[in-house]
Amino acid sequence: MTAYTPGQAAEETGFSLDTLRYYERIGLLEPIERNAAGQRRFSDGDIGWLGMVRCLRDTGMPIAEMLRFAELTRAGEHTISDRIALLEAHDQAVEDKIADLRRQQGAIKRKVQFYKDVLAIPDGLCEREDEHVS
Repeated sequence: MTAYTPGQAAEETGFSLDTLRYYERIGLLEPIERNAAGQRRFSDGDIGWLGMVRCLRDTGMPIAEMLRFAELTRAGEHTISDRIALLEAHDQAVEDKIADLRRQQGAIKRKVQFYKDVLAIPDGLCEREDEHVS
């Protein structure tokens, strides 16, 4: 089993040291083991769990829901159905967000095409149109 210093855990997970301490303090992380000198040492299991937390956080799951997921996970196998329900609800929220982003991306692409079309108009064309308006 590998033991990671807080700095190594931060590097492995992409979380800051402050975030790691915060997650431990609120119970999102179980209490981290300490060496004889009292220094925190993260395990492979801690790093793996933080990978899941990173996924949930990056996909917009609120901390309260992450805490609920952590509680269910720690409670044992009899909570698997509840974990599935929680993750399926989050997955649907992610799908909804992706669909919304795709719609917004479509508007951006249309605006880009509009500007490309404007650039494709020969310079003289705009002047000739102005002459006809007079």
